[in-house]
Amino acid sequence: MTTSSSERAERGVSLGMPELPAPDYPDDVRARLERDAREIIARYPDSRSALLPLLHLVQSEEGHVTRTGMRFCAETLGLTTAEVTAVATFYTMYRRKPSGDYQVGVCTNTLCAVMGGDAIFETLQEHLGVGNGETTDDGKVTLEHIECNAACDYAPVVMVNWEFFDNQTPDSARRLVDDLRAGRPVSPTRGAPLCTFKETARILAGFPDERPGAVEAGGSGGPASLVGLRLAKGEAAPARVVHPRGEAPRDEPPHQPPPAEHLSSHDAPQSTSASDPANPSGPVAEEGE
Repeated sequence: MTTSSSERAERGVSLGMPELPAPDYPDDVRARLERDAREIIARYPDSRSALLPLLHLVQSEEGHVTRTGMRFCAETLGLTTAEVTAVATFYTMYRRKPSGDYQVGVCTNTLCAVMGGDAIFETLQEHLGVGNGETTDDGKVTLEHIECNAACDYAPVVMVNWEFFDNQTPDSARRLVDDLRAGRPVSPTRGAPLCTFKETARILAGFPDERPGAVEAGGSGGPASLVGLRLAKGEAAPARVVHPRGEAPRDEPPHQPPPAEHLSSHDAPQSTSASDPANPSGPVAEEGE
């Protein structure tokens, strides 16, 4: 049994027109991308292994992976556009639509959510007037929730173009996006100085960050991140008696917190259970107990 065109029209069904091939880059842009692509491909014994960095390369050109960018990758590597599209749509690091200069990702995975990540995300949605994956009208900020930033010891964590902003609260996150939109200086807690999303994409494609001081800037895991390593090396701290809440130690000097790590100007205050003042945490044992 076949369905006539009139019956399809009555049901509101449209087969649509075939999509035209993606347009090519302008000659000067293509020549520049081809030069960069040759440098990337030369790093790999099999050219198709260069697909991930090539997708970052085309993303650095337009701020997201366009049909033109996927066509360029396919032609350069001898792949089909379907093969390239399958990879570009699998990884969330590749944007499929225009996005902002700053990708603001709020971790809403279990620990960050419990520590206040959900509240941060809801606050930013209301403050910026955008939903998940949407961009502000000025083109500065794209907001998204992220499942895990692998920085649970600094929860709740916000990332901007993959750079860390630790120990956030709704207020500190709101100040962060306001500064980004206003063009004020913003310093991550750890890692290199912040740059735009296009610049970040080019670095991820494997090209050096040529900004002065960017390579020297760094950051590593904080004390909590390194506990497992120290335990494995037998470097556990000596045990101590944990007294009931409110009772001062009798024979011990007061516990001194470890030296403060480098903090961003946008980090939230370092207080216990800052995201849930109604339920402060109890005494915490030293590492290794």
